[in-house]
Amino acid sequence: MPRPSYLESYHINWEVVDIMASGASSLDAKNYLSNFSTVDEVNDFLFGYGYDTSDPIQKAELFGNFQEAIQFIKRYFLLEGNEHGLDLSIPNFFYTITDVTELILVSTGNSSLSSSKEDALWASIILKVMHTILHLDKDLRYRYFVTIQTQIFDRFYRYLHRDEENLYLATDDGKFKIPLVEFQTKAKKTRDSIIIKLLHKKENVAEELFDRIGVRFVTTNKYDCLRILKFLDQNHVIVVNNIKPSRSQNSLIDLEGFKKNYTKILKKAIKENLEEKAFSEELEKLALNHLYDENNDKSNKHSSANYRAIHFTCRQLIKYKNPFFQEFVKIKNFAKKNDPSNMITKKLLDLDTNAIAKDVRFFYPFEVQITDQESHIENTKGEASHQEYKKSQLESAKKRLFTPLLNFLSNK
Repeated sequence: MPRPSYLESYHINWEVVDIMASGASSLDAKNYLSNFSTVDEVNDFLFGYGYDTSDPIQKAELFGNFQEAIQFIKRYFLLEGNEHGLDLSIPNFFYTITDVTELILVSTGNSSLSSSKEDALWASIILKVMHTILHLDKDLRYRYFVTIQTQIFDRFYRYLHRDEENLYLATDDGKFKIPLVEFQTKAKKTRDSIIIKLLHKKENVAEELFDRIGVRFVTTNKYDCLRILKFLDQNHVIVVNNIKPSRSQNSLIDLEGFKKNYTKILKKAIKENLEEKAFSEELEKLALNHLYDENNDKSNKHSSANYRAIHFTCRQLIKYKNPFFQEFVKIKNFAKKNDPSNMITKKLLDLDTNAIAKDVRFFYPFEVQITDQESHIENTKGEASHQEYKKSQLESAKKRLFTPLLNFLSNK
């Protein structure tokens, strides 16, 4: 019995609905793209994505991303580039593709070059990596990274002082002083590490990476970790209004238990007229008696259960002065002063500079980690090490990308 012709207009792609209305990620979709059947449909999609395939430069850029995606997959997810990778090879067919529109048609099973289900799954994997690379490349803030890093770190460096061999976080007048074992800054992430991180993140957009820039305080004891929080707030190194609440985590001290007994120690200090050293020792004992409950849920599944720290993400308003605009104004003033009747001078003076940004201002996220010396030593061992953390991310990204293909191959 023939199907009514109107049914096609009522067809629903439920994976698209889940992405748009239920918080699913396109990277987890089995049918990664709509079922495009012609080159024109693919070009319309790419135009909506932001690429005009009639422009040879944009078309070449897409092809470059395609090539990078293939090399990235080989380097990190397959045995030929990673001893822990999958014992698979990208089908030779993909090395013959010269147009990304054809790659998209392959992913939907509508290419005249290949109708293989396996090729369609490989094409989806490549496109997901391409999508991630494209978002990274189009993050405009990336070009300002040196300025961002300098402005954020300078806020902290201002309060770091050394007294002979000792490091302190201290005010200029020295009235508020916290001894430190270490102060560390996070180096710029490599391009590949950012791509891996994006591939395992649900959001999968470069703007959602919050730890490209970070600092770590290592204190002599646990209570000083709380004192650092107070210091950063009171000296406006951190503006708490700019903290992203969902990114704040504490696996160091049970704050609820600590707070319940904190007032008792304050009253004891007043009643017994405790000296500062004795008062500080009482607070450290309290912190040790109220350690973080490791049975609490942790939001970052890639962090070790043994990891102990307070960390949060804040945003800082970055101010970037456009050097081109400043030089352009100097040239205009020079020309106006020295040769005002010259035709080039007149052209310069007539130019509308309103479209040239004099300066750029935007908020940029950075991560702060605070831990004590004992916890820091444990954090850098075994499962809590950074290498294990990165390995976990890579495994998560690999599983996310390749599960549909592996399931298909196992059922062949």
